[in-house]
Amino acid sequence: MYGSLDVRKFLGQQEEESMRSSGGVPAPRAGEPGRVSPEQVHRARLAVARSADNAEDCKLLLDMLGLTPDEDGEPPVAR
Repeated sequence: MYGSLDVRKFLGQQEEESMRSSGGVPAPRAGEPGRVSPEQVHRARLAVARSADNAEDCKLLLDMLGLTPDEDGEPPVAR
């Protein structure tokens, strides 16, 4: 358990340093700069769900952020 705490602390420090050196704004990834990957959509949905007060709040936030799938099953943010 002690080792995993050290790893999390180290990773947190690395992330902070990375954010400071890049000015706090992540650079576009290689490839199509405007595209959002399915993994990013999944992680965003999880973050919203963890932060929401209740199911209705979660649904509203997901919809506002374009993370709710449309008729084609694709979220607007991924288009």
